[in-house]
Amino acid sequence: MPASLTPPSDIALNLALSLISASVAPVLLLDGDLSIVAASQSFLDAFNVSPGDIPGARLADLGDGEWHVPQLWSSLVAATSGGASNRSYEMDLNARHGVRRLILDVQRLDHGNADGIRLLLSIQDVTDVRAKERQNGELIREKAMLVQEVQHRTANSLQIIASVLMQGMRTVGSDDSCAHLRSCAHLRDAHQRVLSVAAVQHQLARSELGDVELRGYITDLCRSIGDSMIRDHNQITLGVTVDDSVASSGQSVSIGLIVTELVINALKHAFPGDREGRIDVEYGARGQGWVLKVRDDGVGMPTDPTTARPGLGTGIVQALARQLGAVLTCTDAAPGACISIVCAAPSSHGAQ
Repeated sequence: MPASLTPPSDIALNLALSLISASVAPVLLLDGDLSIVAASQSFLDAFNVSPGDIPGARLADLGDGEWHVPQLWSSLVAATSGGASNRSYEMDLNARHGVRRLILDVQRLDHGNADGIRLLLSIQDVTDVRAKERQNGELIREKAMLVQEVQHRTANSLQIIASVLMQGMRTVGSDDSCAHLRSCAHLRDAHQRVLSVAAVQHQLARSELGDVELRGYITDLCRSIGDSMIRDHNQITLGVTVDDSVASSGQSVSIGLIVTELVINALKHAFPGDREGRIDVEYGARGQGWVLKVRDDGVGMPTDPTTARPGLGTGIVQALARQLGAVLTCTDAAPGACISIVCAAPSSHGAQ
């Protein structure tokens, strides 16, 4: 038959056979009965199939029958009936030399009649890729467990140090000399600061790596501080209001340290002489940024210049606020005081 009179279906078939022959990927051409019309050399090499086994064979008859997989056959049958023109999925092939993970892509080549139906089945072996992914996932999980174990041990170590400092305060507390009183005050500050860091580490050790949900984190942190520092919860109450915000683990550490410093500072100075009162911690998103407030209804901001000088805790909070790209402000709440940490937008140089 002259080339100009070659039926279009034969031209399409010859083109498909040429493409399959030149393919560097495992490819099969199937007819409407799911018999193999042609196979690429890469398919023969990859799955140990002899070229003599291909002509007229059904895919299910290849090898030891490992290709007779219900998932594969339901996809092929659906493609021949016009149910789907393109079906791509992963499956396990229980081959002679072990299980192989394959990505199969089924393309229907329809020439308008049953005899013209052809299915192009391309195969990608991703066994090694999936094994590497599983290995990486296991390494990540192991690393996460190690980090959490380190955080847990760090928190425990800090609590031990705090106990030692408390014993030191009790030892020097019986001496009323100025030097011993100053030593006791320094030990008390060190004790509270160690407790501050220990509380943050304890809460982080209980959380997953990555983003930290701040409502539970700050709530548990304040509960821990209250349990260790408030003797009578009917006299002083500590409230927490936090929205659904999340933060990176680095940011949550800084936020937790700020909250701890401000709450401890309020407990130390806002309610002298067994004064009753309340401390409220609030955190919420504001536009692209966020606002953290610690408010009390105690004696308010000091007016005496000698007592109004910022201490170590204030310096720590200011440094942490700058690290987060936030601004610290102190205002008179009438009664009490309000400390606000405002971050207008996510900081490019904040804690990560």
